Amino acid sequence: MFGSLKVAVVVPAFNEEGAIAKTVVGVPGFVDHIIVVDDASTDRTVAEALRIGRRGTEVVEHVSNRGVGAAIFSGYQRALELGVDVAAVMAGDGQMYPDDLGPLLMPILFGYADYAKGNRFLSGEAWQRMPRLRLCGNLALSLLTRVSSGYADVFDSQCGYTAASRRALKVIAETGLFPRYGYPNDLLARLHTAKLTVADVPVRPIYGEGWRSGIRLYMAIYPLSYVLLSSFLRRLYSEHFRPHPTAMAEEAEKAACASVS
Repeated sequence: MFGSLKVAVVVPAFNEEGAIAKTVVGVPGFVDHIIVVDDASTDRTVAEALRIGRRGTEVVEHVSNRGVGAAIFSGYQRALELGVDVAAVMAGDGQMYPDDLGPLLMPILFGYADYAKGNRFLSGEAWQRMPRLRLCGNLALSLLTRVSSGYADVFDSQCGYTAASRRALKVIAETGLFPRYGYPNDLLARLHTAKLTVADVPVRPIYGEGWRSGIRLYMAIYPLSYVLLSSFLRRLYSEHFRPHPTAMAEEAEKAACASVS
């Protein structure tokens, strides 16, 4: 428990046998459930995740590789089944500081955000630690995502260190999620359509010696272009022509309360 919150951490993993055990061990002790989602790894990722015997750890296995977004979606579904109040995401490759999880949960604990996301630029360390090419790409995508998502104050869109309230989890379960790279951009647009509040929280970047991204330029340009454009158009259509069911229910509730008063 974190304050009054029952917490799950979703750990998407694909061929992370060298890092997954350390990642699981590093998850803070206040976390109630650790949900490792193995996206059809061909190595010992599952065995290594379970080897530690950490309390509350379980593995959800995909029979075929479906992508990081699909892995997170599966983890969110399991988190809802477990009845948690919030589900955070920590990558299976150990690229997130466990000590940053507490601050990430604060906006949800105190009720001023439905979804909290890490922002490595707020910590001031991204400018020094993030590889130059990745830094430039991140800046460009963050600016484009402000337009496509509708969240003009949100930045560092590609940071995967996030925490979703139960309310946000229900919206995601209802609307779906882009299955591969580009899921953070798609997710923000879906949250905006549901009129949920998003908070940026400072987190620190980790880029060790010899670090190499698994994302290649050819893997990112087409899907991200597609995601940004489609999420933008879908958001405009949903917000102006077809209100989101969650938003409609809330407006009906407000109207009912007003009529009673």
